[in-house]
Amino acid sequence: MIDPSLLPARIGDILRRHPAGAPALVENGRAWTYGELRLEVERHAARLRELGVRPGDRVMLVSENSVAQVALIFAIASIDAWSVTVNARLSEGELAAIRAHCSPRCVLSATDQGVTAGVPDTAAVPEAVRRDGAQVAALVYTTGTTGRPKGVMLTHANLLFVAATSSALRGLLPSDQASGVLPISHVYGLSSVMLGTLYAGACLRLMPRFSSEALLAQIRAGELSIVQGVPAMYARLLALTGGEPAEFPLHSRLRFCYAGGAPLDPALKREVERVFGLPLHNGYGLTESGPTVSQTRLDAPRGDTSVGHPIPGVDVRIDAATGELWVRGPNVMAGYYRDPQQTAATLRPGGWLATGDLATLGEDGALFIAGRLKELIIRSGFNVYPLEVETALNSHPEVLQSAVVGRPLAGGEEEVVAFVEASGMVDAAALQDWLRSRLAPYKRPARIVFMDALPAAPSGKILKSRLA
Repeated sequence: MIDPSLLPARIGDILRRHPAGAPALVENGRAWTYGELRLEVERHAARLRELGVRPGDRVMLVSENSVAQVALIFAIASIDAWSVTVNARLSEGELAAIRAHCSPRCVLSATDQGVTAGVPDTAAVPEAVRRDGAQVAALVYTTGTTGRPKGVMLTHANLLFVAATSSALRGLLPSDQASGVLPISHVYGLSSVMLGTLYAGACLRLMPRFSSEALLAQIRAGELSIVQGVPAMYARLLALTGGEPAEFPLHSRLRFCYAGGAPLDPALKREVERVFGLPLHNGYGLTESGPTVSQTRLDAPRGDTSVGHPIPGVDVRIDAATGELWVRGPNVMAGYYRDPQQTAATLRPGGWLATGDLATLGEDGALFIAGRLKELIIRSGFNVYPLEVETALNSHPEVLQSAVVGRPLAGGEEEVVAFVEASGMVDAAALQDWLRSRLAPYKRPARIVFMDALPAAPSGKILKSRLA
């Protein structure tokens, strides 16, 4: 178990834990050492001060995965400002909404051409500064799968706890090469992947956007020992391999694969394990918990649908009245920025975070997630959990992924509608036949809609709000 009191005070302190000449990042074939990264951080911090950025200011950073983005996150934190890192693929309207909500002192854009800064807002007001780990390091906006995005305040202590724990549970070593394909603008890519990798002194190979072809090439070439991704990423890798284990050469360094950020379908898990020849580890988390709550262990991979045991130092409980999962630990957020009402509704007495997810605990204490409390569908007086229907749909060999939502009907009822992304020749009638032996009649979709691609956030999470 990680002792929070023994962690560094600031996320930037982890860069000084490792030899200056050790590789930290790789971008476009060019390696950056920890010493070079520290110099970049200092250079960007000086530039931020020239722009008038003060402790407690928000700095909005619009970028995709890059050395500049990583250095700026550390630079912003080094002067006790808050990074608001958002993906460059967001629409103008989404960017404008985040900017209006967080009132940044300045907006930075990191591209291949370098870092550009907008005109600083001299009217922006700094927030109070804490000299301990409770100082906010990052303001992470949720992807808004069910509504308006919220700004989650994550402290240095939150991020460092998850980084250190993730590093330990993955067994990371300085010799490891980790895939940096998950967006660092998302909490999973920020704390578990980027900070977790650098905490261990390992090397992160940055990729600005996910490319299944590029990632598969890295695996085949033996460039990666660690891969973390969302389930949809693994589905696309499988489609490229044709399901043949021989596609992976014996000299591949890959030793650890992990899926998170979205529910992992059991059929996809089995197929990935067959082709990759490795366990596909699974876990669960949310932005508000920095994100990791639970994960399967290196020495005890699971063959069921569990998301593993709570990570050391994190407590969980199931609310008896609703079946909602509550979480408590050093990873729990400081609250929602400028939203005390929502903060009070989510952070409960005793330090508990109400996750909004339905869950059960196995006999051995492992967690099983049933779905979102707000996504529960009422049909014919019965509860329909979208995740159960999606799991049945995704078990069909021609289905890449699916999303199930409820549509209101008269009398307070709802119909079950399934949106499906398929890789081959399959129609709605064939899928209904497939579901007949797998789901009770009231759980089967009233309608199946085929799409070329399901709407997704840069993190890979399906945006059900656009489907509903």
